[in-house]
Amino acid sequence: MASEKPLVTVTCTAPVNIAVIKYWGKRDEDLILPINSSLSVTLHQDQLKTTTTAVISKDFTEDQIWLNGQKVDVGQPRIQACLREIRRLARKRRSADDKDPLPLSLSYKVHIASVNNFPTAAGLASSAAGYACLAFTLAQVYGVEGDLSEVARRGSGSACRSLYGGFVEWQMGERADGKDSIARQVAPELHWPELRVLILVVNSEKKLISSTVGMQTSVETSPLLKFRAEALVPAHMAEMTHYIKERDFQGFGQLTMKESNQCHATCLDTFPPISYLNDISRRIIQLVHRFNTHYGETKVAYTFDAGPNAVIFTLDDTVAEFVAVVMHSFPLESNGDKFLKGLPVRPAPLSDKLKAALSMDPTPGGIKYIIATQVGPGPQILDDPHAHLLGPDGLPKPTA
Repeated sequence: MASEKPLVTVTCTAPVNIAVIKYWGKRDEDLILPINSSLSVTLHQDQLKTTTTAVISKDFTEDQIWLNGQKVDVGQPRIQACLREIRRLARKRRSADDKDPLPLSLSYKVHIASVNNFPTAAGLASSAAGYACLAFTLAQVYGVEGDLSEVARRGSGSACRSLYGGFVEWQMGERADGKDSIARQVAPELHWPELRVLILVVNSEKKLISSTVGMQTSVETSPLLKFRAEALVPAHMAEMTHYIKERDFQGFGQLTMKESNQCHATCLDTFPPISYLNDISRRIIQLVHRFNTHYGETKVAYTFDAGPNAVIFTLDDTVAEFVAVVMHSFPLESNGDKFLKGLPVRPAPLSDKLKAALSMDPTPGGIKYIIATQVGPGPQILDDPHAHLLGPDGLPKPTA
């Protein structure tokens, strides 16, 4: 195989996804197999994404990884699981082509650098984007094709959903080896062009209890979690798929909120109880319900992952008014120009009637900023060499 390049560099991006039917709890901790199926919306990478560069070279002596500019331990079990799985798939694929001997590049060490353009470990699904990006980038480097659910899932369960754009289901699967626990697209990114997403960042600090630890405790101690997974989620999955296909915002919004509430109820049913929501999160919930009551229909819907930040779904004709409602209820303390990030939102007036209906004392500084975004595509390969995070020497490029 004299034609092998001494150095192969690939850079890719991958999106964040937000679950509307929640995944909470595993039936197998090692293989990261869930106790129920889940369904998510992929967010646009113009606003939230992970970028990852992977380089393999015959000159590297060990695997190395950098996250957001800091070197991290490549021996972390989940990083190792992804690397092992991608190399196993690469060997399997190459040995199926009997014509060629196994390429040397399968024995090369890899250097990986990854950056997020949003807060890490703050309940904004950074691990999902991160591990989806890792799996996708390594697959390009090692020449692995086909479904990468298993590779991404070994890093972070919900990462398999970030391998696709649009609306994605993660099927829990039945098999003990997890081969049928895979993600698949329910509807493409352009299916519901009016749908908009607002992320209300309440606190971008690292959360106190990681999702992994929280889930384990819930599986061990919450009878409500078991009931939810077995008795309720299968019907919710079918209903949510129907609402998405029909672009029925009333149904979609209501079920999204009920799902979020139920998932957080199982956290409270865990012993000792877990609470990812804080007072501001609860005020946002009240605000959404009062807004919808004022209009007599579901115009906005909230969902919360394992953290206090709210993800709001609405349609494009409601975005401006609801952003104005948020700014009225959580007035800025500072950073006025940086409060609204992402897609542009025009200022909108609020009627006195609506203000009266909200009937809440303002909480200054309760929300740090808002990210306005929409549904987006799955992972992308970046062809521009300037996008690489690692130089020709396989080390992080100096930041300007």
